[in-house]
Amino acid sequence: MNFKNVEAPDTTITRNLLDFEDLSGNLYQSIVIIGRRSDQISIDIKEELNRKLEDFASYTDNLEEIFENREQIEISKYYESLPKSVNIAIQEFLDGNTYYRIPRKPRRFIKKGL
Repeated sequence: MNFKNVEAPDTTITRNLLDFEDLSGNLYQSIVIIGRRSDQISIDIKEELNRKLEDFASYTDNLEEIFENREQIEISKYYESLPKSVNIAIQEFLDGNTYYRIPRKPRRFIKKGL
């Protein structure tokens, strides 16, 4: 995943709602797209962090390992410093890097007279 290279802000900033409406044609549709992409990003980040921390998993408690595991602390700090998944999703959407499709509603046919 390429979430590390996105230049998303670390804090919340004020956005122009018309920017979101222009890209998809509907403000609410844009918000749904961003929300779903944010969910995907947060799941990917969590899975990647769990994979990296799995190397440090120990099934026995050892006080030395708890206090001296600097690598695990550095990995955790890195992931804590990443922008929030919503900010990453918004930036991807505004940059035009989000792929989405809108499924068509199925047509309903009404049978006339039986």
